[in-house]
Amino acid sequence: MKNACGICWALLLLPVASVCHAQDQSTRIEFDRTVAGLLARRCLDCHNSTDRKGGLDLSQKSAAAKGGESGRAIVAGNVGQSLLWQRIDDNEMPPEKPLSDKEKTILKTWIVAGAHWGTERIDRFRFTSDSRAGYDWWALQPVVRPELPKAGNQDWSKHPIDQFVLARLEEKKLSPSSPADRRTLIRRLSIGLLGLPPSPEQVSTFVNDESPNAYKQLVERLLQSPHYGERWARHWLDIARFGESQGFERDKIRLNSWRYRDWVIQALNDDMPYDEFARMQLAGDVLKPGDASATIATGFLVAGAYDEVGNSQQSAAMKAVVRQDELEDIVSAVGQTFLGLTIHCARCHDHKFDPVTQKEYYQLASALGGVRHGERQIKPDSVDDRWLMLRIEDLQKQILEMESPVREKILAERKANRKKRPQPPTPIARWKFDKDLKDEFGNLHGTAHGDAIIKDGALQLSGKSTCYVSTEPLKTDLKEKTLEAWVSLSNLTQQGGGVVSLQTTGGGQFDAIVFGERETGRWMAGSNGFVRTKSFSGPEEKEADRGVVHVAITYHADGTITGYRNGQPYGESYKSSGCVTFEAGKSKLLFGLRHSPAGGNRILSGAIDRVQLYDRALSPGEVAASAGVDSDYIPAGEILAKMTDEHRERHQQIRFELEQLQIHAARLKSDSVYAVNPGGRPADVVRLLKRGNTTQPAELVAAGGVNALQNVGADFGLKPDAPDDQRRKKLSQWITDRRNPLFARVIANRLWHYHFGVGLVDSPSDFGFNGGRPTHPQLIDWLAAELIENDFSLKHLHKTIVMAATYRQSSRFQVAAAKVDAANRFLWRKNPMRLDAESLRDTILKVAGQLNHAVGGPGFYDFATFTNNTQFYEMRDPVGDLFNRRSVYRTWIRSGRNRFLDAFDCPDPSAKAPKRAVTTTPIQSLALMNNSFVLRMSQRFADRIRRDAGDDVPKQIQRAFALAYNRLPDADENAELFSFVDKYGLAPLCRVIFNSNEFLYVD
Repeated sequence: MKNACGICWALLLLPVASVCHAQDQSTRIEFDRTVAGLLARRCLDCHNSTDRKGGLDLSQKSAAAKGGESGRAIVAGNVGQSLLWQRIDDNEMPPEKPLSDKEKTILKTWIVAGAHWGTERIDRFRFTSDSRAGYDWWALQPVVRPELPKAGNQDWSKHPIDQFVLARLEEKKLSPSSPADRRTLIRRLSIGLLGLPPSPEQVSTFVNDESPNAYKQLVERLLQSPHYGERWARHWLDIARFGESQGFERDKIRLNSWRYRDWVIQALNDDMPYDEFARMQLAGDVLKPGDASATIATGFLVAGAYDEVGNSQQSAAMKAVVRQDELEDIVSAVGQTFLGLTIHCARCHDHKFDPVTQKEYYQLASALGGVRHGERQIKPDSVDDRWLMLRIEDLQKQILEMESPVREKILAERKANRKKRPQPPTPIARWKFDKDLKDEFGNLHGTAHGDAIIKDGALQLSGKSTCYVSTEPLKTDLKEKTLEAWVSLSNLTQQGGGVVSLQTTGGGQFDAIVFGERETGRWMAGSNGFVRTKSFSGPEEKEADRGVVHVAITYHADGTITGYRNGQPYGESYKSSGCVTFEAGKSKLLFGLRHSPAGGNRILSGAIDRVQLYDRALSPGEVAASAGVDSDYIPAGEILAKMTDEHRERHQQIRFELEQLQIHAARLKSDSVYAVNPGGRPADVVRLLKRGNTTQPAELVAAGGVNALQNVGADFGLKPDAPDDQRRKKLSQWITDRRNPLFARVIANRLWHYHFGVGLVDSPSDFGFNGGRPTHPQLIDWLAAELIENDFSLKHLHKTIVMAATYRQSSRFQVAAAKVDAANRFLWRKNPMRLDAESLRDTILKVAGQLNHAVGGPGFYDFATFTNNTQFYEMRDPVGDLFNRRSVYRTWIRSGRNRFLDAFDCPDPSAKAPKRAVTTTPIQSLALMNNSFVLRMSQRFADRIRRDAGDDVPKQIQRAFALAYNRLPDADENAELFSFVDKYGLAPLCRVIFNSNEFLYVD
């Protein structure tokens, strides 16, 4: 009592202002603790500063006091006059789910007590409601390693993962399944970590290994395999929306995007810490300038489609829209991949479901505002291409062996029936050079310019001037044509330019005989602006052979260009984008350089003896006759026509593979990569766009993060016009900060998703309100903490997951358990998982003994391609070792879809695919029975079985089962399949095996 009186007297002695301040402080705290949360959860979705339904804003005191269109919403001390209370008391607000009695009491008590306000503005994102997530959302809370739960069944496993799983199972009165047998385990583990089944020998070794560490050693061996990176890179590329063409209407191929795919594979094989893995993809080029690998890593940001037309040929207004769409794609990829947040949904307004404001979207867009699609020059690491060169040599030898007897037969027939040498038509123009540069009609057309002259027919080219001899304008329209020249050159080690060129009078459009322009010492065809300047890939001209050489270039009407040297075809013809038409009276011939030499260096020297021009494409025989020789050229079509159908098909297969290998080799030598290309300019400044409309720009926005990640400051401390390198550095640091609660959670869940077929959160790229709820929230936090504390080692987390008894359970179905948990979300067994499309194809190749294990390098083409402004792709089922590489090395074209892979739910590379669909359709069975790839592999599988087991049918069946199922057949299977093979043959059995559930699914 004495103490109480002392307290009362002490309060009375306090200054009045101090007592009032204490009361105000207490009132504010109480409002923020109870009333503010209630208003935020139940009212502010409709009545906030940007969405004022009924004109009412309840997010701040001054606005709430004004009321809405119907009058004063809140009258302090008087609930009867407070329209807000009246609507709530009548259950009219909120309209769909009225307040509970407890919530009504809180609000009524507050109004009666004087409706005292707390913090001026209520942050509607602070509290989670029934319709949206707030800052208190589970995924936004700090990652804290939870204590292990105490489960009743302590005999199952001591592994931490198993303790969390067991606790949830016991809550549901469920029990875990028994362990899977060793054969099942090695198959499950091999396909899970490598995407390939084990060999029968590997299965036998593991099954018979009685060491207590056998399984652990198997896990470690598989994680060290180079095929681990190939398997898990494919998962990452799904998330990164990786494609190797631009998409949109032109869909041009990206010849060097493969370097990013290889970077991902190598980074995963090296177990690059996941935080560094992310930083390199966001800002590698600015974090490690000059490091080719770091630049390649930024291919992630530009892995999506690119609207070439929208960025180049549209109005300024349309370009602005296209650019905003491009930024949204990049922000979306970054937000969903690393944070599991759909930040891009706030482009036009505050996020409807997650605590992300529109301004925060533009802060992320500003951080990425300097990201542009393009190519970067690099100094790449060398790639082992020995297998490639050996394969090219082997195919060239095979073609020669097939063609030689046919060629000899055709030449013998020609010799026996030799006719008069074919004579070309009279040329429409002809020049024979002498010291006066006169044509055959005695007309002088010589002109000298600057310090570059033609004298006595010799080219003396130097300086920056263009040297030519002009003619009277041509009198005939030219599209299809043949241009010939007899020339000798010196200085052949230097690159040169046009020797004879045809040009429109106004300049700009060229067709030309070109020497050494792109490749030193080789003849080429040329055209305007180097667009079609291309080597014929013929032999290099040697200095010792610099006598007068007859060179001819034929331009066919279909755009095909053929080169000849001394009357014989030179190198390979190629298809241009289309021949230029030269109009009558508006064209002239140039002798000498057709463009100014760069840098003022001397390019080449030599002599032109004579030149002839025809107004049509000459045949090979006519070109040879013009050169004064007999032609031994035999068109490919004539050779093919003389072959048997079987040889002709095989020749075409070899030829296609050889062409692809040559393209492959050229791509391998490229010193460029498709990556972030800021182009040296500062990052574009970004403005907030009202309603996302490019015609309604508002204030400038500086690079920053999202305030929902409250442990990681969203303010980057940069100005809106900060350069790109500073913006992306800050962004990469913010995302990979160890305090970021989403960064580790999201990737831990992804790994779980790929191992179990479904994540602990079943929406791997959306941890927001519209995403799934975690079935084991403590387990996902434990996994995230485990990853962080082990330096973000993904291999460590893989090992942790697959060592758990949860992963090693049998997949056997249990009727009673399925009645409680039909989807197996609480993990009472290991889900059987169907092979994804690429793993199915790779597994078929491996079982058939056809898999090419070559690692890295450009992807193979399973299509033919041609360009007519837009790039088109004709899908094929090519045959050859190059096309038997793993599916991750396929060139992923956005408009070129592989029908076999599509049937098994292979996703469209134009979109992110964090969770693939798994369907069961008749098309899949038809593909596995009738697809040409499967038919061919079934035959190869049968051939392999015969090599391994001989002609003994029971042994053949045993070998087929060991290779395909990693087990032996039982007695019933042996008896039934013996009869099947006897009746239908071994290859049909192989097709049946490929179509079986046991082959398609991993238990």
